[in-house]
Amino acid sequence: MVVLPFFLLHFLSLLLLSSANSTLPDEYFINCGSKSNITVGGRNFVGDLNSGSFSVGTSSDVSDTNSATDMSLYQTARIFKNPSSYEFDIIDHGIYYVRLHFFPFMSGSTNLADALFDVSTSNFSFLSTSKTQFDVSTSNFSLLTNFGIKDNRNSPVIEEFLLTINGSKFSIYFTPHRKSFAFVSAIEVFLIPDKDFVMDDFPLVTAAGSSETYVGVRSQFLRTIHRVNVGGPQNNDTLWRTWIPDDDYLLSQGSAKNCVHYNGTLTYDVLGATNHSASDLVYRTCKELNSNSSNITWRFGVNKNTRHLVRLHFCDIVSAGNAFVRFNLSIYRNFSQMIYPDDAKGIEQLAAPFYYDFVVDSDDSGVMYVSVGPRQDSLDKNAYLNGLEIMEFMKKSVPIHRKTKKRVVIIVATACGAAFVFVLVVLLLLGLRYKKAKHVDGVGSLPVLHGKGNSYGKGKTNASPVRNVDLNWKMNLLEIQAATHNFDAKLLIGEGGFGKVYQGTLRDGTKVAVKRSDPKHGQGLPEFETEILVLSKIRHRHLVSLKGYCEEGSEMILVYEFIEKGPLRDHLYDLKEKPEGSSKRSKLSWKQRLEICIGSAKGLHYLHTSSAGGIIHRDVKSTNILLNEQYVAKVADFGLSRSGPLDPNHFSTVGIKGSFGYVDPEYFRTFEFTDKSDVYSFGVVLLEVLCARPAIIDSPKREEVNLAEWGMFWQKKGKLERIIDPLLVGEINADSLRKFGEIVEKCLKDDGAGRPSMLDVQWDLEYALQLQQTALHKETLDDSTTNAFLELPVPSDSVPDWEDDHVLRSGDDGSETTDSGVFSQMRIDGAR
Repeated sequence: MVVLPFFLLHFLSLLLLSSANSTLPDEYFINCGSKSNITVGGRNFVGDLNSGSFSVGTSSDVSDTNSATDMSLYQTARIFKNPSSYEFDIIDHGIYYVRLHFFPFMSGSTNLADALFDVSTSNFSFLSTSKTQFDVSTSNFSLLTNFGIKDNRNSPVIEEFLLTINGSKFSIYFTPHRKSFAFVSAIEVFLIPDKDFVMDDFPLVTAAGSSETYVGVRSQFLRTIHRVNVGGPQNNDTLWRTWIPDDDYLLSQGSAKNCVHYNGTLTYDVLGATNHSASDLVYRTCKELNSNSSNITWRFGVNKNTRHLVRLHFCDIVSAGNAFVRFNLSIYRNFSQMIYPDDAKGIEQLAAPFYYDFVVDSDDSGVMYVSVGPRQDSLDKNAYLNGLEIMEFMKKSVPIHRKTKKRVVIIVATACGAAFVFVLVVLLLLGLRYKKAKHVDGVGSLPVLHGKGNSYGKGKTNASPVRNVDLNWKMNLLEIQAATHNFDAKLLIGEGGFGKVYQGTLRDGTKVAVKRSDPKHGQGLPEFETEILVLSKIRHRHLVSLKGYCEEGSEMILVYEFIEKGPLRDHLYDLKEKPEGSSKRSKLSWKQRLEICIGSAKGLHYLHTSSAGGIIHRDVKSTNILLNEQYVAKVADFGLSRSGPLDPNHFSTVGIKGSFGYVDPEYFRTFEFTDKSDVYSFGVVLLEVLCARPAIIDSPKREEVNLAEWGMFWQKKGKLERIIDPLLVGEINADSLRKFGEIVEKCLKDDGAGRPSMLDVQWDLEYALQLQQTALHKETLDDSTTNAFLELPVPSDSVPDWEDDHVLRSGDDGSETTDSGVFSQMRIDGAR
């Protein structure tokens, strides 16, 4: 017989009494880090400092010190410096939505944008497995891994999940990475109407087209990837879900048209959909087939080789009279399903919402295609779609099972009933937390550099966080202070996303550019580490060279060669209006501009194909192309670079990187950066070089706002000469300009696969240069692409001038073949 201590019996008795006198809620809306309640969109978010039926682990609360913040729900947050959790009491079992809100702000010296952490859950259940044993099991899911918001945002990041809770306890764990922290701004956990998600088995579709039945959807944890209102505007529904327009996902804009907004009565609960399935606006709008199109296709970025639940919403608001539209739905082009209101429930009904669910396995392309097209047996050869949701199956860890003799349960129940189960859950939670605490230093975790100590290095010097880099690259803070006269404001030459840039001179007389991190800026440790890792492995005539780095106390400093003439942009145009004749920009000839473009292309081609694993720059723009004393181009700023393509998942966790006006539009459809994304950005730079204007301008003429669109408008008209830099008028040979326009057009293709490689761009630019130079000696030149090119001598440097990418630090044998041992004045404007 088990005897429980008197104090434990008394404690359990109090628990039973308190539970008998209270009713657990089926929804939680939590204003994290606050004691105030806030109503948002009909939901009452309760301050977690006044928690009742949920508890918060060890943590601290912070508030936004920026009084300009206008979003009351996001003025506070809860910070976790150690593994901790929110724990919820659950009484009504069923399907729940879980939403996590994150909004980074500054609170004193704490910048929430510096957080790096993981999020996971546990769902506890109790099952009898025999007459003598029972199981306490947990379903553990990893929700977010290596999560953080590295740049300042004007809107919150909201991650949404859907799961079944069958236990009495539900926990959300926040596990900060080593020397970092976790945070959350708001949490939603609420039960949804079960009839909107009643089925457990759905057709399983693969990219090859095979279809079978998948059973067990209700036991999965789903994460929302896309939720699209097809043919309609952004809106929210009765479950506070946000539906966004579909235009950015359309493969061909001309294939579809928005149908007329339906103002009649929608007939719910007939064909399966309810007023909770989607918003009225989703079912009152749609896209239908254009008369000259064979199908409508949408392209969605998804994680590779991952399972998804795809729900497609339909409502026949396009049929006339009784001539109901029959059409085909295709997924990955190899699976087809006839769509017809009668096919859903055996009932023909206009304006009656219904939906189809499929479990879809993505392939290794990272893209999912969905199409609708007409059928020959339909009187009306039309097709339509109202809405679409894609939810990813989250990874599930191995359940934990604990077995105990049932006689123990009987003895305990005699003493205190079901409350003992609660104690077991608490003990199990503590065990889980202990295990998680032992694994905080997960793979890929990075230390935070902003530690204690003042900015002049009197604090403790930390060990270098940069992995696989020779410590000979590390420089002493005192040496850098001496080179910059203790960061004298008179030596300040620029300011960008990482921090301020100073001109300096080392003791040996070498001029350098010193980029010093500023915690107030959006970038930090990841960009610092990335730039060191990239530049320490590569060396090329057309790439800026790293001289060293410093990491002491709270300082993160990068030291580069100094490049005298600064960013290319400064030689093309002035961003600020200046009196006529006061511009200091130099007059670059067309030959010089082509040579600068060729050098930049060589540098980027080296990045894309280097032995360092192939590097995507991700921030190609005219301010990141620098010119030395001889106007030789050098590509700079590798803080956003990545080796290989990014995961589509990166979009939701990190957000869009790059600069407005330069970002590949295909990224917004696929959520994936590739080397062809750099090619697109370089195409915008080519237009800057030709037209001497920014990538984005404020203009009353819509077509002029975006340089890429403006350039292609005139290129397709065959009149590109109308928008060239006035300084080049009369200087550019017509054949050279025509070839240059062709290069730009290829770089700016919507489909990345149709764009050339940087090596192809380099060759074409060299050909344009040969056309320009030959024109100086020959008035007429046959610009037959084949014959003209064969008549020209092959450029002596047409093959990329590779330099040894294994070269040691410059200065040991003079093997670094840069034109100058110095860096740029980097007059960087604003964040990347």
